[in-house]
Amino acid sequence: MEAREALIALNLIPGLGSVTIHRLLAVFESPERIFRASPVALKELLGRFGTEEVIGRILSADSGTELSAELRRAERAGVQMITLLDEPYPGLLKNIPDPPPVLYVKGTLLKEDEAAIAVVGTRRATPYGLNAARQFGRSLAQCGITVVSGLAEGIDGAAHEGALEAKGRTLAVLGHGLHFLFPSRHLKLADRITESGALLSEFPMAAPGLKENFPRRNRVIAGLSLGVLVAEAPLKSGALITAREALEQGREVFAVPGSIFSDRSRGTHQLLKEGAKLAEDVRDILEELGPALSSFVLSLSKDKQISQDERCVEGLSEEEVKVYEAVPIGAGSTAESISRRAILNPGKLLSVLTELEMKGLVRQVPGQGYSRSS
Repeated sequence: MEAREALIALNLIPGLGSVTIHRLLAVFESPERIFRASPVALKELLGRFGTEEVIGRILSADSGTELSAELRRAERAGVQMITLLDEPYPGLLKNIPDPPPVLYVKGTLLKEDEAAIAVVGTRRATPYGLNAARQFGRSLAQCGITVVSGLAEGIDGAAHEGALEAKGRTLAVLGHGLHFLFPSRHLKLADRITESGALLSEFPMAAPGLKENFPRRNRVIAGLSLGVLVAEAPLKSGALITAREALEQGREVFAVPGSIFSDRSRGTHQLLKEGAKLAEDVRDILEELGPALSSFVLSLSKDKQISQDERCVEGLSEEEVKVYEAVPIGAGSTAESISRRAILNPGKLLSVLTELEMKGLVRQVPGQGYSRSS
């Protein structure tokens, strides 16, 4: 096997997680050399993880039978495999302590997806949490930022929906193989995501959604993103695991404040107590990550660059576009002046300005009126 094929074959072996694979690669330097190692060397290196069964699987995998079958399964499902050795492998993810050796991708990964924010939270979300996740997903996408989440019910689904409403890009990271989909109620949503982003998994095609897979999945969600926003979460929530992973990876963590009477906001409030950045609208995220986001935008080739104005007006109504274009950059302008430029009556103008504020596109300037957020 070539190095790339050997890495895929290693990833197929039950009992070998990404940490163990990286430990093997650190010693043998290339994946194909691992299959030529002696049982004694493997046992010594793997320690208590080096059971006879696992070592036997490593040595027998060199036949390529499982690899061939997996390649056929992926091809039939329209799934591509991107290994750590491949150029398209996401740069942010490659830099975490234990990046997945292989990513299964259904859809497309673009260079622009390096400018990404994860939006995560509880499956048992309140209407408030769902609205917040959808709004942040939409606002981030309107500004050209890829929205990453886990396709679960509740907050995840709402964040994906918001990004798609804005005709933006969104990535869904799954805790099982791409041969099937869970939850089944998100089948149509998953199809839409593959058209405007991708479904991703580090697990082989037929891998089931085992409970222990989801913490591993959460580190990938964080690893693909510049920052993680927790929209709503109780104290015991996978979203808090994602936030912890983000902190360990040196990424920013944001949290949406919720009701003091709701148990489903206790997790986000705990994050805020621990130093997470409070996020009331997308402006809070853009202000914190502005330099990092700008560096990714500037690194894109000119034919793929989209101006900030073009990104932010996507998905807006005709009236919202008129008002947004009438609001100045930098120095503020009074509502009266904006009303004249937008040719809109003052009563309607204030309603539209409020909507643009909620979307993070316009902000109030003390004593001066309104200006664009960026």
